[in-house]
Amino acid sequence: MRQMALPALPWKAIRPRPRWRESALLGLLAVTLFIGSASLGATERALTGHFPTLTPADPRGLALYLGMLLAVHVAQILAGRRTDQLLLPAVGMLGGIGLLLMQRLPQDLVTQTILGRTLTLAQLQLAWLVLALAVVGGLAVAVRSDSWLRLYKYTWAAAGIALLLLTLVLGVDVNGARLSLRLGPLTGQPSEVLKVILVIFLAGYLSENRPLLAEQDTRFGPLRLPPLPYLAPMVAMWAVALGIVVIQRDLGAALLFFAVFLLLLYVGTGRASAVVLGLVLFVAGSVLMYQLVPHVRTRVDIWLDPFATASGAGYQVVQALHAFARGGIVGTGLGAGLPLVGGSLPIPELHTDFPFAALGEELGLAGILAILGCYLVVIERGLRIAAAAADEFRAILAAGLSLVVGVQAFIIAAGNLKLIPLTGITLPFISYGGSSLLTNAVVVGLLLAISDKGVEPPPPPRPPRRLSPRRLTGRLLERIADR
Repeated sequence: MRQMALPALPWKAIRPRPRWRESALLGLLAVTLFIGSASLGATERALTGHFPTLTPADPRGLALYLGMLLAVHVAQILAGRRTDQLLLPAVGMLGGIGLLLMQRLPQDLVTQTILGRTLTLAQLQLAWLVLALAVVGGLAVAVRSDSWLRLYKYTWAAAGIALLLLTLVLGVDVNGARLSLRLGPLTGQPSEVLKVILVIFLAGYLSENRPLLAEQDTRFGPLRLPPLPYLAPMVAMWAVALGIVVIQRDLGAALLFFAVFLLLLYVGTGRASAVVLGLVLFVAGSVLMYQLVPHVRTRVDIWLDPFATASGAGYQVVQALHAFARGGIVGTGLGAGLPLVGGSLPIPELHTDFPFAALGEELGLAGILAILGCYLVVIERGLRIAAAAADEFRAILAAGLSLVVGVQAFIIAAGNLKLIPLTGITLPFISYGGSSLLTNAVVVGLLLAISDKGVEPPPPPRPPRRLSPRRLTGRLLERIADR
């Protein structure tokens, strides 16, 4: 289907438009984060022997973060955009929780020197959050046409695969996996970018070929599948990306790509048979990988019985389960959890792979349910945007972008809870990491841009008021007197 972009508008046609619901939710968010930061600050002062006060743990950091949220909010008001008003508060709450967690953890977990200044964990996270919010605001305000996405889907796909190949050749090894590219002082994971590129490619291809994929059949035993010639390019692009990621031993990204591919295939074609076949192939491939790849075998064995190697390979999972148990229903409180083991944190890589376990201990079951609720808001708003989209490309793109956030959050939360084998992906907007924050910011910015309902029509002209004979006589006498 051809593009249905909004027409370009002169700046003089743009009228500011209030966003009352978003304003109220951001106000509630500010109060919540202030209370959380004050609670963290009071706990830290009490642990160091000082009298606890209700001063935030990092007033400047909190003010800068809330100020950036306000700037994005005001930018949308001034631009007159009629975009979704729940996405920004939900994402802002998740980012704020992540910032509080990074302020609570030991600051020497991550240090980086930029322009002669050494930044610690919380300072780096705050800097990435500010950049991420700038990306959200920029895309939400500036993007009014999707032609640069839909018309160049193959170019985007080629660029994403080339980036992964470059990582495979020139990447940096992290814990035995080659996942990152280093550019000067900055290090990023290209697999984060590829998840957005995959969604853009699938949305473009499925929207163009949806009638053939949905209506024509290829028999595969008892299953009725879309025509293989039209399905092959899409499967090939996914398989190449998946194969490279598997070679890199980034199993979390591989699982994310596979899940998003199956979900978008169902969204685009409505064929449950394709999903069933995909799940069968997934189980068969998992068994094969378990037999052939020692890294996969280790992850699965830890998942099945982490206590068998509680002081070795299963140490992280066991400590995460203990953290959830200590948290109980309401948690130990911000700053009052994470007892040190041998002078170090109980869970290695806590700031990237296990933030859900840390929050489960300090916020309890109630806290992690609230966090999962924020992710559900992002998914629900994304699917609502997809249902109201102007054409199939925007509908599939919005659905895919929201599912990327939801599937990624489910994978890392389920891994922390030992519901599935642990994978090395980040918790969106909460885990430490610039590439993750910026990529998810692109997701939210595009969702906001897609959700725009267009320029609000001017109000209808007010009908002229009928004047009574008495008032009409009074006005005539006034005009005569003026003359």
